[in-house]
Amino acid sequence: MAIQVMLISPALNAALREARFDGDAPLDAAGARHARAVASAVPAADRYLRGPSERCAGTADALGLRAGPEPAVRGWDMGRWSGRRLAAVSAAEPEAVSAWLTDPAATPHGGESLLELCARTGRWLETLESTEGDEGHRVLGVVEPAVVRAVVVVALALPVEAYWRLDVAPLTLTGLGGRAGRWNLRCGQPLSPAPGD
Repeated sequence: MAIQVMLISPALNAALREARFDGDAPLDAAGARHARAVASAVPAADRYLRGPSERCAGTADALGLRAGPEPAVRGWDMGRWSGRRLAAVSAAEPEAVSAWLTDPAATPHGGESLLELCARTGRWLETLESTEGDEGHRVLGVVEPAVVRAVVVVALALPVEAYWRLDVAPLTLTGLGGRAGRWNLRCGQPLSPAPGD
């Protein structure tokens, strides 16, 4: 059964602009305005969902999507680092940050390891095949960039370390088409306003 999975990364917010480990900060006015401006470029889907964060909820609303929260695609749990600036954590805990960046099983923050994030998103991909009918279908989700990166790593069977080599810009569309074990990737398509918008 063919599946099309389309993932939109949320709009900018203050946490992303300040290089913070997102502590579930909402969209700011500029992020919401940008999302509304590109709403007409969002592709149609058979099923809509979003990560449970305020940023994903705000982006989905600004895009005009009726997307319910899906806990399986929640953002990366950064434990006690949530809401803190990366620069401050790096200065205070250089060894911990180094371990986090080099060991996929490390959890110096007390949250979720990179391996756990990838395993969780992989299980979610598998559920898409087991819960839908025999015809091809399209699923569109607004999910945190960490989730987009993890889904790509799992779907393409990349080494988990490849996660750190993937960049996901705000309000971009990453698409996977196929089925478990045989996914094709279309990545980083910016959502652009329709001409005349």
